[in-house]
Amino acid sequence: MDWGSLPHHVILRVFQFLTLVDRARASSVCRRWNEVFHIPDLWRRFEFELSQPATSYLKSTHPDLIQQIIKRHADHLQYVSFKVDSSTESAEAACDILSQLVNCSIKTLGLISTAKPSFMNVSKAHFASALTVVFVNSKSLSSIKIDDTPVDDPSLKVLVANNSDTLKLLKMSSCPHVSPAGILCVADQCHGLKELALNYYILSDELLLALSSEKHVDLEHLRIDVVSENPGQAEFHTIKKQSWDAFVKHSPKVNIVMYFFLYEDEFDVFFREETPVTHLYFGRAVSKAMLGRIGMNCPRLIELVVCANGLQPLDDELIQIAERCKNLTAMGLGECEVTCRGFIEFVKMCGGRLTQLSIMEEVLIPDSDYSLDRLHLEVSKHLGRMWFPDMMPTW
Repeated sequence: MDWGSLPHHVILRVFQFLTLVDRARASSVCRRWNEVFHIPDLWRRFEFELSQPATSYLKSTHPDLIQQIIKRHADHLQYVSFKVDSSTESAEAACDILSQLVNCSIKTLGLISTAKPSFMNVSKAHFASALTVVFVNSKSLSSIKIDDTPVDDPSLKVLVANNSDTLKLLKMSSCPHVSPAGILCVADQCHGLKELALNYYILSDELLLALSSEKHVDLEHLRIDVVSENPGQAEFHTIKKQSWDAFVKHSPKVNIVMYFFLYEDEFDVFFREETPVTHLYFGRAVSKAMLGRIGMNCPRLIELVVCANGLQPLDDELIQIAERCKNLTAMGLGECEVTCRGFIEFVKMCGGRLTQLSIMEEVLIPDSDYSLDRLHLEVSKHLGRMWFPDMMPTW
């Protein structure tokens, strides 16, 4: 059997792994391959890459090919994403393409900026107009990821007016034109909504209490991004324990995921009271005191990732977390320090429930009781499986 006589479904599978340019080139090999190039299934999932050659490493989708897709395959597109560089021109080009998708039944939409500002430099009117085309014509959207965009409350009203029966995931962190009222509009109408992601600045006691009322959906995942671009410029408010309690009572199985990108002196308002967070990720340095608060006030914690801490061993904090966070199953440590003795005690207390344990070798400090060689044997014994610390790549 030669390449030209392969079954359609085999060629289709190969084509799905090719870039758009390579697909176009392959379609000219023979008539059979050209037939596969136009099969609707090949165009259900597509990512548009838009960039300016002088400022980006991205390989941009050629404008002629974009127009060919819109002309011939727009009605087949279902899973669509746009990857753009930091330039306003690329973001505006993405909006222009969105405005042409009038015959689509899109199910998932993702707008991805590889660097800021991108979509935030597009006029709000232009962006809202482009989104409205998709929101009105699709009527079957289930997943939308539009972080760092000028989406606003009126756009969300259009979204729910046309897709309330199908929307399950809405991710829109760092969208400054969205208010709590916009979030509640979505929660009121989209009864199948299971995942919601937003920025901490929009979260409030009032919003949590409103999401806790019986008329709203039971969320399965709530992601909250806590971000500070410049030290000392952002002030963060406190969420009361009563508000968290009401929310968890309404949605008892909800995973509350918090991503922190703060400077050490900006953590003061967090975790002073019991907080029902389940997954915590610290992208910048976090203090020993903050980790101590987590051990005291995060009993629902399932996963903890600390990218950096400093040069003070975290033995006591980890042991407290192991003792009080009975649901903890995953831990990751980067630029931190823990003595081998303290780490083994932590693992011993957690036992086999630690299904994921990612610790850089540089984190672990040998002591008089344990060397690194002996440590991996002790940890493996308590986990019930073979375990080694992660190694820093040498390249």
